[in-house]
Amino acid sequence: MQLSLSKIVQPFFTICLVLAFVLFVNAAEAARIKDIASVQGVRSNQLVGYGLVVGLPGTGEKSSKFTEQAFATMLRNFGINIPQGQSLNIKNVAPVAITAELKAFTKRGQKIDITVSAIGEAKSLRGGELLQTFLKGVDGKVYALAQGSLVVGGLGAEGADGSKVVINTPTVGRISNGAIVEREVISPFSQGDTITFNLHESDFTTAKIMADTINNLVGPNTASLLDATSVSVLAPRNISQRVSYLSTLENLEFEPARASAKIIVNSRTGTIVIGQDVRLLPTAITHGGISVTISENKTVSQPNAFANGNTEVVDNSIINITQEDSRMFQFDPGINLNDLVRAVNEVGLAPGDLMAILEALKQAGALQGELIII
Repeated sequence: MQLSLSKIVQPFFTICLVLAFVLFVNAAEAARIKDIASVQGVRSNQLVGYGLVVGLPGTGEKSSKFTEQAFATMLRNFGINIPQGQSLNIKNVAPVAITAELKAFTKRGQKIDITVSAIGEAKSLRGGELLQTFLKGVDGKVYALAQGSLVVGGLGAEGADGSKVVINTPTVGRISNGAIVEREVISPFSQGDTITFNLHESDFTTAKIMADTINNLVGPNTASLLDATSVSVLAPRNISQRVSYLSTLENLEFEPARASAKIIVNSRTGTIVIGQDVRLLPTAITHGGISVTISENKTVSQPNAFANGNTEVVDNSIINITQEDSRMFQFDPGINLNDLVRAVNEVGLAPGDLMAILEALKQAGALQGELIII
């Protein structure tokens, strides 16, 4: 298919003028495309490696065969051979796993941050130095070389009696710019006649609004919907023009569609988040608290002086049940989030009580929204 660049990309200054107008009109509640979507193929890649940290003040590995093997292999690389079967006492060395993130378009020679984590019995990596380590991708190829001094935020101390104090995590450290990139990841960004935006949160309405916004700026049929997540946009093949073109598109602002009505309940922390579109049908709720207290008292049973019995300890259980005053409150048709929060505050419900009420409302069909319990 032959594409005319003039039909795909208007003169850059014209786009900028139109873009400035769009940004001015929609600045109040609009979101940029770059904040709610990402370009397909432009992604990070995870790297991992195995290495040794040396120079530890006696806080390294106590005794490990694979640590000794790795240390012996490193020495052999420098021409030092260790006699077969000889055990090494290397408390200032620790085996570690190194992880890093290779971002898109990172070039050879650039540096990236790395995280170093102990994988053995090392107590602390504070003061250690990471020896040169290969960082590999999922394809098994080496993409970076890591080395440097660790910065450890944790601290640990141990007494002779076995007591110890640990602050944060002393077995994990960071090295800023600790790895040099040796291989680039080929990106599909410059291939084909289109670029595709993928929404972070799938929504048919938001995808349509985004496509309409691009078409209104560049021209009809420039952006087309693929599904609730992806929007395909025609783009020039020249890489320099494509970069400028994408820079303009990703700063377009529009008002995304409102998310579906949801209530998120975290049963572990008691956190409850209620979306603004949650509605309640007419309903009445009563919630009363019943407190049950069980106390165990020990009493001594002493037989008479002339009785043939034994002195025994007898359990004496006391059970008290206290019922608090129940409160009932009524919801009118279609109340919103503000009304619900106000009613909850007036009643003074605890998070656990509110969870129970929300579940009961959902089961009764009075809650218009999705209840998600995590």
